[in-house]
Amino acid sequence: VRKVARETAIRLALTIEYEGTRYHGFQYQDNASNIQEELENSIYKFTGEVVRVKAAGRTDSGVHAIGQVISFDTVTRHKPETFVSGLNHYLPEDIAVREAFKVPESFDPRRDAVSRVYKYTIRNSKVPSPLQRRIATEITADLDVLEMKKGASLYLGTHDFRKFSGPMKGEGFSSVRKILRSHLMKKNDILEYTIEGNAFLSHQVRRMVGALVDVGRGALTLDDLKQ
Repeated sequence: VRKVARETAIRLALTIEYEGTRYHGFQYQDNASNIQEELENSIYKFTGEVVRVKAAGRTDSGVHAIGQVISFDTVTRHKPETFVSGLNHYLPEDIAVREAFKVPESFDPRRDAVSRVYKYTIRNSKVPSPLQRRIATEITADLDVLEMKKGASLYLGTHDFRKFSGPMKGEGFSSVRKILRSHLMKKNDILEYTIEGNAFLSHQVRRMVGALVDVGRGALTLDDLKQ
């Protein structure tokens, strides 16, 4: 087993895709399956190195990803494209490396991220869909989509999202975030909500979507949401 020596290491960035149904989110957890552990195990099997990967952001349990960015240091001198095939050989079928790049030593996927994009899919129907159960939340109640679209527009801009956050990190931690895109569209019985921001608080997006659903149900007014 080789631990990575800083003076000889290079830094790689990977974009990864995964179907997160059977995982308890990205971040490493004791006694719980997670994406980070699978990635680090595959790097060890391919290179013999014990590394800790960094990610652009955490994801909650069951969340999927189509372009999450991670980075790690390695002394192995394989070409980036060789890492793609090598790591995919050892990864489970629900996780894949899409691309790999050599990046400067100063690169940090969290601090250097320009923005992050999340998409939530809601299936609004009285009848369940077994084929979509892993990619859509089933809601049988009637939803006022027009009111939900108005609610989505309220999120745009820079706001204090403290009331949408999970536990805060402590004094001096800012809960102000900038939302660049907040868009809801409906096609047949599928609602897709896309949100882009400079960064997000813990549980923020999930709670924002929940609030929009409450607006659609009539349990929350637009004035309530604005407050």
